[in-house]
Amino acid sequence: MSLRFDEIDAIVAWLIDGAPGCDGGQQLVAQLCERLVAAGLPLARLRLSLQMLHPDVAGVTTQWRPDESLQINVASFVSELERHSAARPTNAILSDAAQPRADEMMDDVVLPLTFTNGSVHSSAWATTRPDGFTEPELAALRRLASPLARVIEIMALRRTAATLLDTYVGNRAGARILAGQIQRGHTEVMNAAIWLSDMRNFTPLSDSLPAETIVDILNRYFDCQVPVIHAHGGEVLKFMGDGLLAIFPIGDSEADAAAACARALNTARECRAAVHALTYRHDGGTIDEFRFGVALHVGQVLYGNIGGSSRFRSDETSADRNERDAQAWGGSRLDFTCIGPAVNLAARLEKIAAQLGRNVVASSEFARHIDLDWVALGSFAVRGFALPEEIFGLPDD
Repeated sequence: MSLRFDEIDAIVAWLIDGAPGCDGGQQLVAQLCERLVAAGLPLARLRLSLQMLHPDVAGVTTQWRPDESLQINVASFVSELERHSAARPTNAILSDAAQPRADEMMDDVVLPLTFTNGSVHSSAWATTRPDGFTEPELAALRRLASPLARVIEIMALRRTAATLLDTYVGNRAGARILAGQIQRGHTEVMNAAIWLSDMRNFTPLSDSLPAETIVDILNRYFDCQVPVIHAHGGEVLKFMGDGLLAIFPIGDSEADAAAACARALNTARECRAAVHALTYRHDGGTIDEFRFGVALHVGQVLYGNIGGSSRFRSDETSADRNERDAQAWGGSRLDFTCIGPAVNLAARLEKIAAQLGRNVVASSEFARHIDLDWVALGSFAVRGFALPEEIFGLPDD
């Protein structure tokens, strides 16, 4: 079947239009290849290799073959693929674009996909024809490369934005920000079980070790908590040195509150065990006996955007503002977080937990939602609160 150039034109126009009908990269690859085969291109395989802006993933390879499911391979920063790429840079691999690669089928051809920021990714095409692609077919593929790169870049940027927001502000907050809740003061009231933890004896530890070692220890320490919090439906909102603020959102019923508190308590027990088991090799020795403390409370919090705007200054005239706005849009520095008396109480309780030498403490409001043989630790005056707070601990703590 000969190549139909009118259909190639239609595919190019489809890509220029943003590949309507595709919700993501996998649909894009599948539909593109199906359209090319229908247009008469003897396509045996397409492999797209993209570098990623991701805290854990170095790159993703998507491979299409006819009558097979798409294959997705993710390369982490410690994988063999990354080490191979480090030994043979991507730009060097792609510099001989449209030439056969020795380590692939002889009919394989590589075309670079260059993004607008200058980064270069690759598309590797293989044909069913033993003598390779014809010149007209290669010309058609070269026509596709630029609009294909634009569509992939747009989709990759959307995914990167979602990933980085999830990484830096949390899943729930990230989804709200992408949905448009980005104005300063845009907040809502919600009920949640509140988690506030920190590492015991962190100050003397940080005074005795190099800064890079402390950072590595903190990362491993937070590894003992973050995956567990996520697994139990919680959301990490903020890291404050060795401190961690998280919430477990609550629905509308009392049963929902009890379930959220139970998830938070189960998380605390698992994290306690993980932190206690943590060891760190340093300078020929082993650092162990890590401990942490967590305060658990439940209540109403204000959840949303808080911060400062560079667009407004108290001493700025309207002429100054017009001149600045004509030069560039001023950016704000916002934090998507939760505040309120309930958060403040959790912070106070965590300090009391350290004074008592307890790993896990709970407020009376939290404890009443959990059917447990709590240990009454006493009634304590809490700074900023008019009434003392009854604090409870775990019987096995």
